[in-house]
Amino acid sequence: MILPNVRMSFGRTEARWLVRLLSGSDAGRQRHWEGVLADRGIDALLDHPRVADAVLEPRGILLAPPRLALYVLIRRAFLDRGLESRMLADYTTALVHEFGMRGRSYRVADHDDKEYYYLVDVLADLANAEGRRAFLLRAHLGNFALWLSGLFPDYIVARLHRKGGPGIDYYEEMGRTGFLLAARDPHASHQSLERLYESAAETFPAVRRALNLFSDQHLLPVTRSPAERFLRQVADDFESGRHA
Repeated sequence: MILPNVRMSFGRTEARWLVRLLSGSDAGRQRHWEGVLADRGIDALLDHPRVADAVLEPRGILLAPPRLALYVLIRRAFLDRGLESRMLADYTTALVHEFGMRGRSYRVADHDDKEYYYLVDVLADLANAEGRRAFLLRAHLGNFALWLSGLFPDYIVARLHRKGGPGIDYYEEMGRTGFLLAARDPHASHQSLERLYESAAETFPAVRRALNLFSDQHLLPVTRSPAERFLRQVADDFESGRHA
């Protein structure tokens, strides 16, 4: 199960790394950032615009703890898209990190034997599932829809134009449905996940656009069809502005 547990795992090691990254070799700047850390906590460093740029510098990308670097970059994409929720940024980072492991995105849990390659297959099993299995399928429907539409929008748009596949709006609807169903499941309340899933459902399009920004900038910056990416980005900006 995906949990928002990346940010809470940061401790002294990550804090020292952030101070060092922001300070460089300047002792005065180091004292400044140590003071910021002491007064305002680690979030003041994680959210600072300079951190994302520093992570991408050679010494940053080589030395940064991988989960910290991933959180910083996704958090910056969230803030650039106007999403303030640290909880959602944390959850999305955990999702990208875990689903990035071989084959994990196709399974509802780490050690589950069954793999799902299409959202409709998740729905088909959900129709007859009960108990914890039903809960895992509901959460996976939201997670898998976010993973696909967030990180691989160019693939979705290309399939739509060339093979008549479903568009991004289909993935958004499926993702919202999955997270809403998961939020209403008793297992969510047992693990205090109702608010997280509700928020993920309510803001799914905005979270998806933030992941698109992260993917465009850092994961898949080069596309075989720049024109299609440009049109997708323009359409997204229009939709985002229309519903603001």
